[in-house]
Amino acid sequence: MPEGFLHHHAAPHIRNRNGTSSNWSGYAVETSLVSPQRNSVSDVQGRWIVPKISSSSSPDTYSVFWLGIDGDDNNTVEQIGTEQDWTADGQQNYAWFEMYPHVGYVIEGFPVNVGDHIAAEVKYVSGGTFALSITNLTQNQGYVVPMSLTRLKNAQRSSAEWIAEAPYSGGVLPLADFGTGYFSDCRATLNGVTGPVDNAPSWQYEAITMDVAKGGTIKAQPSGLDDSGKGANRTSSFSVEWYHE
Repeated sequence: MPEGFLHHHAAPHIRNRNGTSSNWSGYAVETSLVSPQRNSVSDVQGRWIVPKISSSSSPDTYSVFWLGIDGDDNNTVEQIGTEQDWTADGQQNYAWFEMYPHVGYVIEGFPVNVGDHIAAEVKYVSGGTFALSITNLTQNQGYVVPMSLTRLKNAQRSSAEWIAEAPYSGGVLPLADFGTGYFSDCRATLNGVTGPVDNAPSWQYEAITMDVAKGGTIKAQPSGLDDSGKGANRTSSFSVEWYHE
């Protein structure tokens, strides 16, 4: 059971211009990038590897890897992931979930170590309730969020995402140097169709580069997509490269 509130949180996409963001890097999908359809997204799944963090210029830096529904074009996000920070005590890791703008929670006791393979899913159930789950595949331990904490009546369900993020606390925090982050087995379900990130023509996708709004300095950038599998079992893999905090 979660026992602690997040001191900072993952936030919706802070868009600088099309394809760039102050706080996100990764991929998002929508029925249409220009006019996304509400109530279209019912499921998002994927995996990532907990990265090794290195020190950079700021004494404290932060990163979150997550997947979820909403946030690319609206102000709600239903998400679950891991956080990897650099502090005076070295790397700190933990798992968390958040039904933004409601408070987020740390998942106490859930193991998160460098190199662990993490799988997660956010699935819409009904009546504004979602099913959020996370599994440490390396350590064979899973966690399902109680549904009493996963209700968000105003969720639009118009996008799905797989994201490396600089979290937010009064502003975007310095991005931890995670080197290269790896996401795999990424797939979503929109309007009853399940497929990989680039499942055209069922939906459109957007690669998101994290940069500094004014200077244009790239902070993190996703690779291209690599698809595998067949039919509804097709999934996408990609990496995210760190460049600047």
